[in-house]
Amino acid sequence: MKLQTLVVATGNPGKVAEMETYLAGYVERLELKPAELEIEETGTTFLENARLKASQVALALNQWAIADDSGLTVAALNGAPGLHSARYGSTDQERIKKLLGALGDNPERRGAFICALALARPDGEIACQSEGVCEGEILKAPMGTGGFGYDSIFWAPSQQMSFAQMPAALKRQVSHRGDAFRKLLAQWPTEPRD
Repeated sequence: MKLQTLVVATGNPGKVAEMETYLAGYVERLELKPAELEIEETGTTFLENARLKASQVALALNQWAIADDSGLTVAALNGAPGLHSARYGSTDQERIKKLLGALGDNPERRGAFICALALARPDGEIACQSEGVCEGEILKAPMGTGGFGYDSIFWAPSQQMSFAQMPAALKRQVSHRGDAFRKLLAQWPTEPRD
């Protein structure tokens, strides 16, 4: 089934542009949710938050909606920053500095990027959902200039480079978001039922 319009439950235009790449062939047009439509993220997991955002935006607008909730978990920090990844500081540089400060010289540097996706029908019912994970390590200092967020300190052992050093096409293949989208598209609804 190809959707005419799909509302992305985010205020971030960059996320819409990124999703367009994954959803080519499945959606005619992606739209940003209206700025005044605020959804409080009260879930205790990435998947709960993605479901909540997709469902509430779909219901409010009576349109198909998709939501993504993602973040970085660090083993030595008991899973922090986790659900608070985007609010761990006010800029990417601040968040990275705070995370590296919290880790210090700890030799335990395992981390994982997690991405949860949920697609909701216009009546708010979740049509499909998925979660993708990319395991890696937290570097002691940023490497690379691409990407955003924590990309410059996230080392992907399988590629022997940080997310910020990867070409965009490679990052889409190996990232948590790429994993989540592959799983979601495998369950994509075949009929609209709206």
